[in-house]
Amino acid sequence: MLHDLAAGSALVALTVLIHTVGLILVGAATPRLALWLGLQNHDAGRTLVMTGTVLSILAILTLEVWSWAVAYVLLGATANFSDALYLSTAMFSTVGYGEIHIDVAWRLLTALEGVNGFLLIGWSTAYLVGASTRHGPFRQGEHF
Repeated sequence: MLHDLAAGSALVALTVLIHTVGLILVGAATPRLALWLGLQNHDAGRTLVMTGTVLSILAILTLEVWSWAVAYVLLGATANFSDALYLSTAMFSTVGYGEIHIDVAWRLLTALEGVNGFLLIGWSTAYLVGASTRHGPFRQGEHF
């Protein structure tokens, strides 16, 4: 159980670091890119900015899911990377176990990934709400 907690804690710390740096980069690049492309002055442009923001967050979340998958392979928790990636995607998104089953020794690790994914997806949602009123087509007081 301690190996689950140690590995899980390290992965949670890693993914929080990835998420923080990723959102800082997206937050810094978005207004500059929107201004450079002239997208900030109309709803269609702001909608494109939001689309880019969503795709950027999806890339960040993908990197986090892949981090867990690599860990499953390195720890020997899954038979191969394909299984690890499927398991990680299911756990991170909180869908839960599918056809892939891991050794009982690593069950706590998968539960920690579910909690980690829940928190980071929630954080991403909160970021998107803020971004949609700052850079996107929605304005505070007008749409909310």
